[in-house]
Amino acid sequence: MTLVEMGIPAVRSGRPSLDGRPETPYLVDRFGRVARDLRVSITEKCSLRCTYCMPEEGLPPIPVDELLTVDEIVRLVALAVTELGVREVRFTGGEPLLRRDLEKIIEGCHERVPETPLAMTTNGVGLRHRARGLAAAGLGRVNVSLDTVDRLGFARLTRRDRLDSVFAGIRAARDAGLAPVKVNAVLMRDTLSGAPDLLRWCLDEGCELRFIEEMPLDADHEWARAEMVTAAELLDVLGARFTLTEAGRGDPSAPAEKWHVDGGPATVGIIATVTRKFCDTCDRTRLTADGMLRSCLFSDQEFDLRQALRGGADDDDIAAIWRGAMWNKWAGHGIDAENFVPPERTMGAIGG
Repeated sequence: MTLVEMGIPAVRSGRPSLDGRPETPYLVDRFGRVARDLRVSITEKCSLRCTYCMPEEGLPPIPVDELLTVDEIVRLVALAVTELGVREVRFTGGEPLLRRDLEKIIEGCHERVPETPLAMTTNGVGLRHRARGLAAAGLGRVNVSLDTVDRLGFARLTRRDRLDSVFAGIRAARDAGLAPVKVNAVLMRDTLSGAPDLLRWCLDEGCELRFIEEMPLDADHEWARAEMVTAAELLDVLGARFTLTEAGRGDPSAPAEKWHVDGGPATVGIIATVTRKFCDTCDRTRLTADGMLRSCLFSDQEFDLRQALRGGADDDDIAAIWRGAMWNKWAGHGIDAENFVPPERTMGAIGG
């Protein structure tokens, strides 16, 4: 199967085509999907160096004048919600806590679209110092990346000894009302045996745990399909210690399949991006920290909204670019295709 047969367009620049698009304000694509979940990366910097995401030296810095400003982020978020049908907004990085003006971003967006849920994905380092301020600004919920509760394993994986800070951040978020706190854990061969301990910790702390199959988005390009831990392997490991009962997906667009743990009501989720892909129900649209619009995590097709903003484009112009970009979204990531090529940007540069 070729990329064209999969509905994957060539990389383009400039204004996307609207040919054949129906008259609707929403972010529809050629395959009947509607994007309602906006992911906004606000920095490429991170306080950890997770091996599946960041190179040891970190990503090349984005010049300050190329980052979207607070006002630009607020404008784009408000436009997405009021004109394009976006219903949820999540701020990502890199590590969003490394933006000193994060509270201003949250506050500005909350003021413009007060009924829209605002969430954040973070590694939790330093969150204990800002959780209450972020909640007061209008943040509603956090996802915290945590792959293991073993201190040595955490230090090896992240190249930093900051596990205690992550624990403190999770508890501070919960105490500040940023609940439910969801914990995201990337499935790795080195941490698989500790997965039951991580689940036990999350159950005790009142967190919702979701495991994620590792994707080919690492900066060192060491991902190999044959070496990744699959959802099926994880279920076998967890099943040796817990009784898991399949609960399915409450929302067809939700990426996580859920299992009740020991009869419930607690659940554990698995996002099987590779082995049980859910591209046909994907509802996401993405902005990078430097203002590039991406229709898919794995697509190198980008459209420059920063240039449009700074060139004087009005909201109708920006909305047209956004609608066209999503109209031309490809059918799926194509990881199983023989000619699959990972995107040039890594996870840390795109935003989770």
